[in-house]
Amino acid sequence: MQKRNLWVSATKILSRKSRPNSRFSTSLDPKLQPTSVISCSFHHAGESRVSKSSCGNSFIANYRKNFYSLDENSGRCWNCGVVAVSKPFLSCDSCKSVQPVHASVDYFQIFGFREKAFAIEDTNLEKTYKNWQKKLHPDLVHMKSEKEKEFAAEQSSRVIDAYRTLRKPLSRAIYLLGLEGIHVDEERTVSDPELLAEILDIREAVDEASNSQSLKQIQGQVQEKLEIWSKSFESAFKKKKFEDAVTSIQRMTYYDRINDEIVKKL
Repeated sequence: MQKRNLWVSATKILSRKSRPNSRFSTSLDPKLQPTSVISCSFHHAGESRVSKSSCGNSFIANYRKNFYSLDENSGRCWNCGVVAVSKPFLSCDSCKSVQPVHASVDYFQIFGFREKAFAIEDTNLEKTYKNWQKKLHPDLVHMKSEKEKEFAAEQSSRVIDAYRTLRKPLSRAIYLLGLEGIHVDEERTVSDPELLAEILDIREAVDEASNSQSLKQIQGQVQEKLEIWSKSFESAFKKKKFEDAVTSIQRMTYYDRINDEIVKKL
C-alpha cells in the first residue's frame, strides 16, 4: 500500500503543469529557440530562480519515466538467474541475454564513468557507445524471444539517448542538473540587454556571411564563448552553486543554437 501511495504521488508530480508566468522566455528570433535532442531549454541570462523538483519539463519527465518503468529485481538475470556482479547490467555476462532497463543505472554509468561530472572524454564515449550497440541493437537479436527483443529495443534506445545527451556540453549540463533535482522554469521572462544585443549582432553577421571562411571565423568566436560558459558551468556545478550553473546554461543555449545554424550553412 505504501508503494502504491508513493507511485500515485509521483504520478501527480509528473503531471503537474509548469506555471505560465515564466521569466525564461525570449523575444529573439524563433529560429534561436532550442530544440532537437534535449526537450527542455533555457533562455536569457540574468536573474533566475532555481527550485528543487523532480519534474517540470519534458526532459526531466522523460528521465523520470525511464526511472519508474524499471524492474526493481533486474539485478538478477531474468533468463538464467545469475546475479549481476558489475554495473551497468544491460546484458548478462553469463547467458548474454539482454536485460530490462535497470533503475539504478544512469547515463554516466552506462558509459563507464565513475563520477557524474561535466568534463568527460569523448573518445571513451564513442567507443563504449559502439560496443553497447553491438550487443543491444534490435537487428542483432532478431532470433531471440519477443521479450528479449523488447528489452533490446528499450536498452538500445536508452543507450542512444544517453550518448546524445552526454556528447554535447549543453545537454550534458542540463542532465547533470536533472540528476540533482534542479528544475528551471523556462517560461519566466527576464531581460538581459547586453546578451540580447550580442546574440542579435552575431545572428546578423551569420546572415550576412558570404562564404564558408567568414562563417568559420564567426563559428570560432561562438565556440570560444561556448567554451567559456561551459567552464563557468563546470565550476559552479562542482561548488553546487546552482543559480550560477543555470545562468551559465542560459548563455550556453544561445551560443549552441547559433553554432548549429552555422553548421547548417557550411
